[in-house]
Amino acid sequence: MCADTPCPDEPDFDDSLVRRLIAAQFPRWTGLSVRRIGSAGTSNVMYRLGQDMVVRLPRTAGAAEDVEKEHTWLPRLAPSLPLTVPVPLGKGAAAEGFPWPWSVYRWIDGEIPAVGAVAEPRRLATDLARFVTALHRIDPADGPPSYRSEPLAARDAATRAAIAAVHGAVDPHAAEAVWEEALRVPEPTGPPVWIHADLQPGNMLLARNRLCAVIDFGCLGLGDPAVDLLAAWYVVPDTARPLFRAALMVDDAAWARGRGWALSVALMELSSYRGTNPFMAHVARHVITEILLDHDATQVGGRPR
Repeated sequence: MCADTPCPDEPDFDDSLVRRLIAAQFPRWTGLSVRRIGSAGTSNVMYRLGQDMVVRLPRTAGAAEDVEKEHTWLPRLAPSLPLTVPVPLGKGAAAEGFPWPWSVYRWIDGEIPAVGAVAEPRRLATDLARFVTALHRIDPADGPPSYRSEPLAARDAATRAAIAAVHGAVDPHAAEAVWEEALRVPEPTGPPVWIHADLQPGNMLLARNRLCAVIDFGCLGLGDPAVDLLAAWYVVPDTARPLFRAALMVDDAAWARGRGWALSVALMELSSYRGTNPFMAHVARHVITEILLDHDATQVGGRPR
């Protein structure tokens, strides 16, 4: 779900295409049921294949570039992570009129967290912090840069343009105050670490109110660990946010950068999707509201209350 803008010229998708691709490249799975499934994601279209697998077809050339990365790195990272992550079962090639590589993964049962209505927020905060801590500790040797590996300052023009674009839906002065604070704090002094970089509701799965899986690693790579703090406003309710921060031992500068990342991503998503993707727009509005409220209660140099 890395894309901050819609996909204007995506290929035509249907069940027949998936059946042809499977028959030509994975004949052992020919005859399994194929059914398109709804997804909050913006980078891939997904089809359930039988009971135990899912086919992911990239919607853009940029998303297709993530196929090789996920097949290379997910099997290497998975043993060090405390939650289930996607297991690649097959890497397909462009064929049958489909222009890019594609993937077959093992199906993972679960439900995405309800935006702003998580049943057990403290458990979610603890589970998520455990995952983020484990990911950040994995040896970064030879890792590729994350999709969101740039410094916040590199997003300044685009973020301010998004603030202007959603004028009337968002208090521009409040948004600018949060953004400018994030730009003022020091940049990270340590080396880049492995980050998921897109810890949004649509990229997590819950089972019995516990976080059971993190999915969609298209943004995966090395970057500022503060990027993964965007989950504090995208997923973690305000009542559990201090617990999430404490579990990760986040200092004031990193917290401000994480809030800046969350704001920048949410503003761009709201600007891009409010007329085309109601779910993404709803999430973005919720995140921006949470950020502005949080900023009123939390200042650099202070602690959440």
